[in-house]
Amino acid sequence: MSYYNNDDEHKQNENESSSSYSPLQERLMRDEEENKKRANKKSGGSKAGYFFSGLAGVIVGALIMWLLLPSMVGQLPNANNNKADNTTTITQTATEVTTDITSAVEKVSDAVVGITNIQEVTDFWNQRSQEQEAGSGSGVIYKVEDGKAFVITNYHVVEGAKQLEVTLADGTKEEATLVGSDIWTDLAVVSINSKNVDTVAQFGDSEAIKQGETVIAIGNPLGLDFYGSVTTGVISGKDRAVPVDLNGDGTEDWETEVLQTDAAINPGNSGGALVNISGNLVGINSMKIAESAIEGLGFSIPINTVIPIVEELERNGEVRRPTMGIGLLDLTDVPAFYQQQTLRLPEEVTTGVVVSEIVQGSAADKAGVKQYDVIVEMGGEKIENSIDLRQHLYNKTDIGDTLPIKVYRQGKLVELQLTLTEGTNV
Repeated sequence: MSYYNNDDEHKQNENESSSSYSPLQERLMRDEEENKKRANKKSGGSKAGYFFSGLAGVIVGALIMWLLLPSMVGQLPNANNNKADNTTTITQTATEVTTDITSAVEKVSDAVVGITNIQEVTDFWNQRSQEQEAGSGSGVIYKVEDGKAFVITNYHVVEGAKQLEVTLADGTKEEATLVGSDIWTDLAVVSINSKNVDTVAQFGDSEAIKQGETVIAIGNPLGLDFYGSVTTGVISGKDRAVPVDLNGDGTEDWETEVLQTDAAINPGNSGGALVNISGNLVGINSMKIAESAIEGLGFSIPINTVIPIVEELERNGEVRRPTMGIGLLDLTDVPAFYQQQTLRLPEEVTTGVVVSEIVQGSAADKAGVKQYDVIVEMGGEKIENSIDLRQHLYNKTDIGDTLPIKVYRQGKLVELQLTLTEGTNV
């Protein structure tokens, strides 16, 4: 028994088969083998060519992509992974805008304060007195001295107050003391502790201001809820004389000399600042004409008028003026019958001031003025009404002056010399 493996059997069969091929078959087989070798050689060359061609294409493509990549990278889906986000977003930038007006307001606004008038009222039902706010206005800090800050405001802002309270720009409230007030010019001065005061208004020159010049009004219209409101306008007119009723009797008894402006001035603005484009104080806002058919008629007391009054209020607490010691009545208010029968005036005399009463021992009494005399001239100037008389007396004379006057007495013209004394009434 003999054993063998598959390899031995395969070799044996192969030898046996080869010995059985004819010479022709062997030749054909050799030719076929040669063809296969040539085909294999040719195939190997083609593959190598394809390989190198493909490799060159890859290199060229990579080069092109490398050149284009910087311009395309922002458009790639994952570009944000390798480059800062270029997405457009909405941003807010605070830009500081400065103009002449804003600079002027910044310079003086903190010197403008609120003033609250607190009065004592009686409860009708409980018959008990209590203090409550009666009104509010504005004021302007103009001086700091000896630990006190001095504030200009209007007489009608502080009138009748039992207590005054000043509110500063930062909201600090200070108890105020009335230094002095003057009904005729509608001016007053109050003082507060200066520890919280940082800004003081600078005086300008109201005589130098021109019609049409830009001005700015700063104050607290309608109370402290609108604290520090700013309005702008121009000087509409200078040297205006506005008749006012000071005692509330319905009769105009004074003419206030004012600057006219179209800057909005409303209740609560009284006592506030009127400043020029440099931020200097040129007036103290005082009043407006409030009628449905009228717009843009506001009035401010010129600072050149304010300064001497304020200085005297600081010194004396009041303005000391010369007085004649008489009561006044406009001739135009006297019925024609009394003008002819009682006063016996010539027909050509239609204006003047009737002396309704005389204070005993007064300057007029000493000068020989009589009741029912009609004053028609003072100091060489014509007097047509009581406003003219007060304006001349208060603005053009001083205590101790001797004043020449002309009066009609029972139809005759009489000239008198009157030496003025100090007093609070005409």
